[in-house]
Amino acid sequence: MARVLAGGDDLPDGAVLQLFRRRVAGRARPAFKVVSTSHPSPRGEGRVRGGAILTTGGVAMKTTDVRRSLVTAGLVAALLATWPAPAFPQGKRGGVITFALYQEPETLNPYIATQTASSEVEVFVVEGFLGRSPEGEYTPRLATEVPSRQNGGVSADGRTITYHLKPGLKWSDGQPVTCEDVRFTWQAIVHPQSGAVSTTGYREIDGVDCPSPATAVIRYKTFYAPFLSRFTAIMPKHATGDPAEMPRWAYNRKLVGTGPFTMLEWVSGDHITLIPNRYYRQAGRPRLDGVIVRITPSREVGKQLIKTGEVDVLWDLTEADVPELRTASGVVVSSEPSPYAERLVVNFADPALDGPLPDAVEKNPHPILGDPRVREAIELGINKKEIIDKLLFGLADMGTNELHIGWAKCATRPSEYDPARARQLLDQAGWKVGADGIRVAQGAKYAKDGTRLRLKLQTTTGNKLREQVEQLLIDYMKQIGLEFFIENVPSPVLFGSWASGAFRKHGHFDVVMYTTNPDVDPQSQMEGYFASWSMPSAANNGAGFNYARWASKTADDAIKLAGSSPDLTVRKKAYCTAVNEIVKDRPHIYLYSRNNIHAYRDRLVGWVGNVWDNLGWNAEDWSLR
Repeated sequence: MARVLAGGDDLPDGAVLQLFRRRVAGRARPAFKVVSTSHPSPRGEGRVRGGAILTTGGVAMKTTDVRRSLVTAGLVAALLATWPAPAFPQGKRGGVITFALYQEPETLNPYIATQTASSEVEVFVVEGFLGRSPEGEYTPRLATEVPSRQNGGVSADGRTITYHLKPGLKWSDGQPVTCEDVRFTWQAIVHPQSGAVSTTGYREIDGVDCPSPATAVIRYKTFYAPFLSRFTAIMPKHATGDPAEMPRWAYNRKLVGTGPFTMLEWVSGDHITLIPNRYYRQAGRPRLDGVIVRITPSREVGKQLIKTGEVDVLWDLTEADVPELRTASGVVVSSEPSPYAERLVVNFADPALDGPLPDAVEKNPHPILGDPRVREAIELGINKKEIIDKLLFGLADMGTNELHIGWAKCATRPSEYDPARARQLLDQAGWKVGADGIRVAQGAKYAKDGTRLRLKLQTTTGNKLREQVEQLLIDYMKQIGLEFFIENVPSPVLFGSWASGAFRKHGHFDVVMYTTNPDVDPQSQMEGYFASWSMPSAANNGAGFNYARWASKTADDAIKLAGSSPDLTVRKKAYCTAVNEIVKDRPHIYLYSRNNIHAYRDRLVGWVGNVWDNLGWNAEDWSLR
């Protein structure tokens, strides 16, 4: 396949790789003279994300040298001067940036990926009908407009949605984008062997009609409220494969898309190279010659790299990182409220079961966590405020519920820190204090007498903040007579797929700790994580995110109502009914609401934080000073 950089001549993949590598060996690391500033994002929302200097195979190369070699190779056309001015602040054309990513994606297929890290790479390459603005509004991407009743895109009963593709759209390999790709995307997602992590909003579709190559008509069986949130990525029918083989597609590691960049290579454990998509629909975009995703072993390594100027942008920082980076020369830090909530996901089922459904969970509850008094004691025994003050420098709010921000916000009070009440609950639940201070079962609801009150706590490796939180949690639990022991795993293991045997998907855990968040429309999050039919199992090929294996008829009915009503007032009330059930039963115990925090070198121009989308949502407008 031939490639092009910044609108220049075609070159085969191998030749482009050689150009990237030719001057890498022996180059000194670049030095930048920059000024430390602060960077508020639009309307207090959004997150800063980004990149860094070209680094291939772990060796740094000056961006100016990369630019010079690309120009010498004839890869940047003289037509650049005739291209229109950008909508965002403008820097110079060309140059390569790299951003540090401390989690390596397991896959880049947007419908089987479970890691946020995957989305941070996908966003440069794949697109859907619509995007999301920093203000939380849907905007056209591949579609000419956002469907509505006013423009004829939504039928009177809300069950038929019509999208019109923009004229002349092409895939990054030059093939045309058509309605057949839309229909194939739907068919692939709902195929029983596809391995799609969620089919919510797709299994409700009765069919996709193609009255013309540029018109896609989505017919829903019943009204589906968050229809605009579906088809976030369209997949190329010609460049993928049999839907039954989706977990094994070559596409999963070499995306073909419509975004401003396309994939050149993925070197496992080291980097992913992205170069301009010559068929991108917007003339004169992207402005950069390339983006290098540098995979680092940890966030801590990334912090050192951005301080020395070896990377330009650092993804996904914590509140604890802010003081150190705010004083670093040339580093800009952004911190804004977000929908993210760090939480403990509590397993309601016996972890010996494999992918149990509600009936099996009811018959075989978790011997310790199946008792609601134990779950309540755990939450009451956690000093959330101390975690925030001690580890997050006060830059977070105490966790309350799933919908603590956005139009569907539900107001619930954070739990009180009350270890005395926690101990009382455990006494009542039949857990008596042993000789070493850790309780043992004596008349407990499910556990056999003599069972030690001991639970495995797991999260991702390489995350210093989470490791520090774990140590506090161990201390808190010890004070009430419960023992947490740690067994952390790499991100791809924790967030792995059903097909890979990931323990979270299959239900082989006690308590796991991580962050997730609802979208602009929370239906997918609420249904995916809390509806009883969203428990991953062999029957649904692992679809769904209800890893807690929690079932509540009240919540199920509320989630169904919220997903079937066009009235936002009705929907919000229904969501809050479900939220109140979650708060009461504690399938998730919310620790704190995270801020969106990222850092970047101030030579990057045109980058706008967007809490409702991923890092590269407007990468076509990025440039360098």
